[in-house]
Parts: sequence; C-alpha cells; structure tokens
Amino acid sequence: PTTLHPTLSDKTNNTEHHTSEISEEQLIVRRGQPFTLTLKLTQPFNPDLHPLTIIAVTGELPSENVGTKSCFGIPDSVKRSPSAKAVWKVELHKNSSSLTGVLILTITPPAVSPIGEYELSVKHREEETSLATLVVLFNPWCPDDSVFLPDEKERQEYVMNEQGTIYRGSHNYISSMSWDFGQFEDGMVKICLAILDFNCKHFDDPAEDVSARCDPIYVGRVVSAVVNSPDDHGVLEGCWGGPYDDGVLPSHWSGSHTILYRWFTECYPVKYGQCWVFAGVMCSVMRLLGIPCRVVTNFMSAHDSDMNLTIDVYHADYGVEGRETMDSVWNFHVWVEGWMRRPDLADDGKYDGWQVLDPTPQEMSDGLYCCGPAPVKAILNGDTHLKYDVPFVFAEVNADCVDWLVKADGSEVKMSSDTKRVGQNISTKAVGSNERLDITHTYKHKEGGFTCVARPLSINISVQAMKYNGSPAANIQTEVKEETLEPGKGDSSSGWLDTRSFKLLHVNRFKISLSSSVSSRAVHPCPGPVLVNVEFLLTSLCVTPSLPNLPPNCRLRIMFSFFPYKAGEKTLVVDFDCSTFRDIKASHTVNVTQY
Repeated sequence: PTTLHPTLSDKTNNTEHHTSEISEEQLIVRRGQPFTLTLKLTQPFNPDLHPLTIIAVTGELPSENVGTKSCFGIPDSVKRSPSAKAVWKVELHKNSSSLTGVLILTITPPAVSPIGEYELSVKHREEETSLATLVVLFNPWCPDDSVFLPDEKERQEYVMNEQGTIYRGSHNYISSMSWDFGQFEDGMVKICLAILDFNCKHFDDPAEDVSARCDPIYVGRVVSAVVNSPDDHGVLEGCWGGPYDDGVLPSHWSGSHTILYRWFTECYPVKYGQCWVFAGVMCSVMRLLGIPCRVVTNFMSAHDSDMNLTIDVYHADYGVEGRETMDSVWNFHVWVEGWMRRPDLADDGKYDGWQVLDPTPQEMSDGLYCCGPAPVKAILNGDTHLKYDVPFVFAEVNADCVDWLVKADGSEVKMSSDTKRVGQNISTKAVGSNERLDITHTYKHKEGGFTCVARPLSINISVQAMKYNGSPAANIQTEVKEETLEPGKGDSSSGWLDTRSFKLLHVNRFKISLSSSVSSRAVHPCPGPVLVNVEFLLTSLCVTPSLPNLPPNCRLRIMFSFFPYKAGEKTLVVDFDCSTFRDIKASHTVNVTQY
C-alpha cells in the first residue's frame, strides 16, 4: 500500500490569492486561480497504472450536476457525470518527482464554482485520505469571474480596503464619517459564511442554495436580506424613532466587525441600526466574499411606497401637512453598490458593472426585505422593467415631488411638480483618497430647461419638526406672505424662530422649508458647567474615564495607550459620547509599521 502525506503552504497560497490579510493559517483561495499543495507518496508515482483522483465537495448532499462536487485527477480520465458543472482541474508541477513520489499539485477551482467551505480528499490505489479544508471566494482579479474588476486601484479600494467613509447630512451640508469595515478581522470568514447559511432559502433547500452561490447576483440578494432582521432574525434590527434604551444608538456605531461578531456569538439581531449602519455592514460582508463593493449616499432620497414614481406631499392652508402619506423624502439614504456582470439581463454586457443593493428593510422583494441588485445603467436609462427592484431605486433618485394644497373643504389643488428635488449629490468615497466622489451622473441625466415668467406668490412659511426619514412630527411655526417674483430675480424672507419651541435629536440638524429646503446651523453658548459622563470608543476598545466637570470655554485632555496589531495605513476612529452631546466622531489616518 501507498501512504499519502499532504502538506500545504497556506501563507504562500494566501498571499498569491490576496487573502493573507484574512489568515495565514487557514487556506483561503479565489476561484479561477490555481493554488499548490504537496503530496508525498511512499512509492513512485505511475499515473498510467495507478491514477490519482481528487474530490472536492461543499455543502449538504454535494452533486456534480449542480456544481457542489467535482471529481478530477491525474491523468484527467476520471469518470464524471455528463452534466457535471464547475469541474475543477489539477496539473502536476514541473518540480514534482514521480520517482520519489513527491508530487506538487497545482489545483484550480473554476471561475464558476460556488463560493464557500470545501473538503478536498484524494484517492490513490486503495487508499483515500483528506487532502485539505479550504475556503473558496469570488475573484475580482480573474477575467473569467463574473465579479472581475479590471482596475487594480479599484480592486484595492473596493475589495482590500478595510477603512472607508460614509456620507450623511443634507444635500447642501454634507458631512462625512469614517467607517471601519474590518472585513479581514478575526472570525470574519466564519461569520460571513454563517450569513449565507442563515437565509430562508438555505433552510428550505440547502443543496440548491449552496449551488446558487456560484452567482454574485444571488449572493448579493441573500446578503441584502440577512443583514436586516424582519424576515429571518438577521444581523441588525432597525429603529428610526427610539427609544434605544435596550440597545445601541445607531449613531454610536463606527464599524461593522463589532456588530457582526455580536450577532454571530449571541445568535440574535443586534439593536439598533439605520440605513448607513445597514450599508456599512453589508459592504464588509461583500468585500470579504470577494465582491467589489462601495457605500453610496443619495441625498433627498425618495421612498415611493405606492410605486407610481411620484412623491405626493400634502399641505393644508393653515400650515401643517394636510394628509398622511406613506411616500416620503429622506434627507439622505445610504445603500451599497456591488460590481458584477448581469448575463441574466443582456448578452452584450449592457447592464454589467455597478449594481444597487440595499439592506435597509423598506419594501419587500419576492417576499423578503431585500433590494437589488439593480443595475445603475438601467436606473440611468429608465429601464424600469428589469430586475431586481429597478423601479423602486429609480424612484429614489428620480421621482417627481408633487405638492398639493388641501383646502378647508377637503379639496386638493396641485401647487407644483418638482423634477429636481429628489436625488441630489449622490456620493461615495473616491478611490485611493478620502475625498468625496459625486456619482450623480451615473444615476440620472441632467434635468431639462425652464421657462421665465413673473409669478405672484403666496408664500406659506411653515416650520415643522421632521424625522430624518422625512416623516412629520409636529408643527412649530406658520407664517403667510404675499410676493411677486420676477424672472431671473431672487427674493428673501426673514423671520424669528423661537429656539425654545423645539429641540434636536440624534441627527442634530433641522430644516426650514418653503417649496425647497434650507439647512440652518445654530450655535448656542453653554449656560453653565457640563456634568461629564463620557465614553471614548476606539473600534473595539472602550474607555470610560473618570473626569471632572467641564466648565464653559475650557478644554479637557485625556491620554491612554493601545497597541495596533496590523501594519499598513489605518484609520483611527474616535467616538465622543455623553448625555449632552451624542456621538461626536473624529478620525485620523496613521501609518503602522512592522515592529
């Protein structure tokens, strides 16, 4: 008998497959790209007399017909199913020695193989032994992979970069916050594969679900659904109105790994998230799996609940909104884009490229709270008949806002139809820098012209408390003015707003609206000492120091030590949180060198 002794060089393989940041001990490879292992036999190797057969399997009930099992070997005369999919291949490296039985095997999983954890076993003569346990990921470096991204700088940004920037605020006051995606942190492989196993389709038919993981379109929809919790007790539970006492304020989060790790270990949705948190978490999962991904913010984002491509806003002639509507315009909304081919929509690659995926639970898609992938090119050209969820995303950036006046007798008068209000300053982080990149032109064409006429105006100035998702809270102040506006001219109105009649919560901004919105910022001096109960958050490091009271116009400084454990350019994110000022964040880029 022949004894088989397999050995692996995980560090070398992982470096060549751009996975050494994930692990140097666990074999993690990308599909469509070869990796090597050494097999030592106790006798010379004669493939004609005693062929070598290797079997790769993944998931439950693996089958050659669905691509979850592959039989291959040296020579390549292995009997396999006529309808076998995703066939692996192996070659004998030139440095192998058949006489001594030292075989260096070069194994290549096909670029269409399902991603996930695989078991490799080998048969030779009468002996069969386990060869390796490995993880196969998507490969944006491989031209045959459906997530292939040609530009290396973009691959470094959208797959390898663990730090990023998420934009929030309003269209005329855009603020940025650093986000730690942490896709290569400890345990992320297990967590992300658990997310794939946690979807409803896997519970219904695990064999079919694992087989479908060859397709980034399918994987993107699964991740979009499992990141939220309404259907399947997924990663994050959303909350937009409070209270947050039994969880974490959405604005407190600064990264994904803490959220994902908590979900994985506690097996329960993490409280709480809003759109930017959902998007940040999904981006981390997509990058770990190998799908190029970026976070995108749409300012003045429409939520068209009735799918008629209009947002109807009702105003009463006494100043408050005159009728409830499920439609709304959010100050901003955040989703992700994943890069992939769309052969299901066109053979010529017309809809390949960036695809919108939105994990925030807004509307159901095929019975689940998920959204996308919707091709950005289809949104740009108005191809709303295409899947997935193109009409909904098209409305988010392109819906017309129709303002109605509701009179005392209940009748409605159409005041205006605004084609420009929705979908402004669509933003993402630029490649290789922390600058904001405006990508509005990729979603919508430039709006048309306008007419020049004088208009008599009855200006109803109404100040209303709003939640950041666009839903009204309460009326604060109302004033009516009569003016005539000439073509090419501007007009201004001034007034006083009693700051005692409102307060800011969570997002810490308010807007005053006529037919459009004007963002305002106010600074109020502190009337007395602030009682300090402060928490500093450095990714997973949490420090709650004992500090004295902070008098007005004074500064307090605290120093503490921590140790970085990864080399390279990193972003240090600090969150200042107390009962008076909630979640003030700052970040600084540092270069960590190997000690």
